[in-house]
Amino acid sequence: MFTGIITDVGEILAADDHQGSLRRLRIASRYDPASIALGASIACGGPCLTVVAAGPHAWPDGTAGAWFDVDVAAETLARTTAGAWRVGDRLNLERALKIGDELGGHIVTGHVDGVAELLARDAVTGDDAPWGETSRFTLRAPAHTARFIAEKGSIALDGTSLTVNTVEGDVFSVLLIPHTLQVTTWGLRQPGDRINLEVDMMARYAARLAEAQAKGY
Repeated sequence: MFTGIITDVGEILAADDHQGSLRRLRIASRYDPASIALGASIACGGPCLTVVAAGPHAWPDGTAGAWFDVDVAAETLARTTAGAWRVGDRLNLERALKIGDELGGHIVTGHVDGVAELLARDAVTGDDAPWGETSRFTLRAPAHTARFIAEKGSIALDGTSLTVNTVEGDVFSVLLIPHTLQVTTWGLRQPGDRINLEVDMMARYAARLAEAQAKGY
């Protein structure tokens, strides 16, 4: 379980494919290697992935961190952008929530529902953004997820917990503050990019309850 509050931006060091059904990724992070246990869950660019190996890593600037390996199975490859990740790509990272941690975003499972398309990025500057650039991102959701997206509701995009600003059909927008642009991969995003999308768990279950009620079970 996660909150959608990004704690690091990692970099892919290696990507090995096995018969099109499995990818093993090696990801560099600034996490303490002693804190990464085999079998641990880490959200990588949205999907929750399991650590299968880990060790110490030194960044070019001398910063100490850790590398960790994750296996991406066929289902995740089919439903997310993970199949297109390449060496050098940067990923939003979040460690699994611990009991007692601050729940700063919303409840995120790391189970991606589909891939959205980034349609536009508009900067909000000047008097409207005195502390730096704020950006409005407009995206098109996969058709089967559109009914779960509501104005002022929560959504996880590339693992980041965000608030939906506007919705019109399958097109919606989110507003990112300067801090989020600086500490996540969102500062690099441009129109045409594909974004991992996870709908709010509460919206998913509310829709299912309504569907079941309508069918009389």
